[in-house]
Amino acid sequence: MSETATVTMSAGPPTADAPWPVALLSSKIKGWIDRLGTAWVEGEITQWGVSGGNVYGKLKDLTEDATISFTIWSSVKARIPADLKQGDRVVAAIKPNFWVKGGTLTMQVYDMKHVGLGDLLERLERLRQQLAAEGLFAAERKKRLPFLPHTIGLVTGKDSDAEKDVLRNAQLRWPQVRFRVVHAAVQGERTVTEVISAIRTLDGDPEVEVIIVARGGGDFQNLLGFSDERLVRAAAAATTPIVSAIGHEADRPLLDEVADLRASTPTDAAKRVVPDVAEELARVQQARARIGTRLTHLIAHEIDRIGHLRTRPALASPAWIVDRRAEELTRYVARGTELVGRCVERETTRVAELRGQLRALSPQGTLDRGYAIVQTAAGHVVTAPGEAPAGSELRVTVSGGAFAAVAGAPVTSPAHPEGK
Repeated sequence: MSETATVTMSAGPPTADAPWPVALLSSKIKGWIDRLGTAWVEGEITQWGVSGGNVYGKLKDLTEDATISFTIWSSVKARIPADLKQGDRVVAAIKPNFWVKGGTLTMQVYDMKHVGLGDLLERLERLRQQLAAEGLFAAERKKRLPFLPHTIGLVTGKDSDAEKDVLRNAQLRWPQVRFRVVHAAVQGERTVTEVISAIRTLDGDPEVEVIIVARGGGDFQNLLGFSDERLVRAAAAATTPIVSAIGHEADRPLLDEVADLRASTPTDAAKRVVPDVAEELARVQQARARIGTRLTHLIAHEIDRIGHLRTRPALASPAWIVDRRAEELTRYVARGTELVGRCVERETTRVAELRGQLRALSPQGTLDRGYAIVQTAAGHVVTAPGEAPAGSELRVTVSGGAFAAVAGAPVTSPAHPEGK
């Protein structure tokens, strides 16, 4: 290092009046990076190019959007696995190296190997248990598929066999079915983001009634994108039923667990989502035949039941009901006539008795027995001799009629002495 750089380094932090030389800054950066040493990192190879025996590539983080470039010198390449390629998940011993003259940062690889299958399965199992504990795999949260979807969303690779299988088999089963196809990468670093975007696009389409995510199988590592936690949670959050048709039986990706229906292959997905028109017509014919047989049996049963009812005495000869009621009615009429006659006779006798009593007590009856009613000219009834002085005009009413009279002198009766 030059004398000027040494003096400046000891002078303290750089300022506008006392800046650092570029060489000093570069040397400090190199010192910081060198102290980091070698670090083991894990990621997915997204670029792998060989030039002059050396490898130049890129390594991407498995969950975050972060990428680094690396270099593998030919001496190191000779002792690492020869089958490493783009798309592999690896762990690598990398040492950052800052080139002072060029001002560039490179990552030099000292060792690289595939991520062990056991490690991947262990991590996948831990994620599976975590998501299961959250209830994302619970049967009660799975949505029922529509019987006959008019529009089906399809997420698959462009011009892939999976796309052709789904479309061909679905249209063979129900020619009127419609598809909304969104192409996405189904392998590699773009798988997770593109499949998530496709699911959200189709889930937001009100005409799409079910979504199929299809891929034609593949190696375990190539399917790891369909076990990504972000993709699994996006599928769980969708309101539209999702069918997973990844087609991998040995190690099922987590998308199969969270999907509302799992299909073994894209062809199986088409058969399970779209009903067969011929089969449905056959079912309709069978149902109609069963209904006809049931109705025929029911009508025959009711005819027999009515026949049995008609043979009963009450229905075979219904006149006995009228005859029996007629006899009862005759008895009731005779009894009523007898009771009414007695009542009339009894009341007639009582009326005669009352008539006799009334006649005995009536004024006319009294007159008929020889009595008379004496009234003054003013119409007042005379009840005492003093009320009819001698010479006063009187009106005398007897049984046969009335006549005028003149009061004479009072008559003294032995039975009724005067004054009493």
